Amino acid sequence: MKKSLLAVAAIGAFASAAQAQSSVTVYGILDVGYQGGNATSANNGAATINMPAPASAAANPTRTTQSVFGAGAEQTSRLGFKGDEDLGGGRSAFFTAEFTLTPADQTLSGNTNGGLKNRQTFVGIKQNGIGDFAVGTQYTPIFNSAAATTAGQFNNMTGSLMYTGQADSSLGSAAAGAYGGNTNAFTTRVSNSLTLNTDTFAGFKGHAIVVANNTNSSEVMVAGVATAGGNVNTNGWGLGADYTWKKLFVTADYQAFKQNSTAVNTAQPTSLAAGGAPNSQVFANASGTTATGMATTGQPINIQDNQGYVGATYDFGILKAYASWITRKASDTQNSGVYQKRQAEEIGVRSYITPTVEAWASAAIGTFTPMGENQNSAHMNAWQLGSNYWLSKRTNLYVIYGQYAQANSTYNIYNTSGAVTGTYQTSLNNNAYAIGVRHTF
Repeated sequence: MKKSLLAVAAIGAFASAAQAQSSVTVYGILDVGYQGGNATSANNGAATINMPAPASAAANPTRTTQSVFGAGAEQTSRLGFKGDEDLGGGRSAFFTAEFTLTPADQTLSGNTNGGLKNRQTFVGIKQNGIGDFAVGTQYTPIFNSAAATTAGQFNNMTGSLMYTGQADSSLGSAAAGAYGGNTNAFTTRVSNSLTLNTDTFAGFKGHAIVVANNTNSSEVMVAGVATAGGNVNTNGWGLGADYTWKKLFVTADYQAFKQNSTAVNTAQPTSLAAGGAPNSQVFANASGTTATGMATTGQPINIQDNQGYVGATYDFGILKAYASWITRKASDTQNSGVYQKRQAEEIGVRSYITPTVEAWASAAIGTFTPMGENQNSAHMNAWQLGSNYWLSKRTNLYVIYGQYAQANSTYNIYNTSGAVTGTYQTSLNNNAYAIGVRHTF
């Protein structure tokens, strides 16, 4: 009996010690509410170059109104697990596994919205006084920096040119604004990545990312024509630095991703996709995990995708001011004269009006140039107002309203040889609003 009690005590002591060294936290966000909006587009050409389909041959405007009880207007719902283990000597191991939740889907695996999707999954090692590294699917340096220096804090509604995610309402999210390059301002997250972060030294903190996903196979030749095999290589890198001085925070980041392929049946960015429409949108989607758009069937590959960001905040006490600038250019690796380009500037403020009422406002301008040679750029602008009413530290009600507009502009249409086969004009205006509740756990 005494031996049994001693054994139980020993097991209990061991379990307590293990628990003290390692911990796992379950966390998440559920965001649901009402979303609505209106969009008007005019297009007298084909449904190409990241623009809406033509309303008619006479270019009559298309008007769309949407009303839905949806999810994810302020933040995408998610479920995550994170933990760390003390390895001794100021060293620790950590991990995160986080997945998208879609409250509108009937099953956990998803239907309309895609269900449970990987947002970030990685494991790493940290050394106090030096920094940390991690490997897996992770946010890029620009995402982390921009999230800290934009007034809207990366909500999913129309009204920002820095970032628009994906809410249930296509008008409330980026879908309507995507026609003008409102989405995909930068690559949000990538798989097959190694990240490095330093500790803070004299106010400075450094970041870096390396991406590698390469497959090289021998080509199979039939009658002198390659029928299988080839190279599909995706590589990338990024560097960034933060500086904090009293109430001032400044960050700058640059990242570049390159996809080169010699595999059979692959297309250049200037080629035609299925159905005869030019493959004109080459920016990787904002919520994907590939460094370029090469993973999606029918999307162009062989792309050099360069992205830069500078942002700053200053806390005045009664409010916090935000300023940011972003640029992105994706070029055909075999013809640098064929490219798609986007740049934007945004300013904003955020403040607690009362201890429980928080509000923000932002305004942005920018330009978007579709894929091709000697394309015309379209001017775009956006603004947003929002407010949170905090019922507790974990639960808040929110109201968000935003607008996006793209001026009328003329674009060239290219064929498979890269020749201009026609031109068309397009413009877009949309607004979106949401009222909802967000709970974090």
